[in-house]
Amino acid sequence: MSNKVHCAHILVKTENEANKVLERLSKGEKFSQIAKDASLCPSKKRGGDLGTFGRGQMVKEFEKAAFDLEKGQISGIVKTQFGYHIIRRLE
Repeated sequence: MSNKVHCAHILVKTENEANKVLERLSKGEKFSQIAKDASLCPSKKRGGDLGTFGRGQMVKEFEKAAFDLEKGQISGIVKTQFGYHIIRRLE
């Protein structure tokens, strides 16, 4: 079991916006481009790339989703106190 993951994410305010992000992804739009367009997180400048992080560094719901993903996989909607995330595991 990995102790670190490398992920990117897209953070939006509402579940409706998160559903729109998933819809764009399903149509083949690039994750990094959607992050630049739609994400509220400063990481959007890097296409949503959060770099590598270990357990205990992110809020519980985000961490669980990130560590459950396989490389290249994209999560469903993950709700945290910051809003609604779509997470992509990069490595």
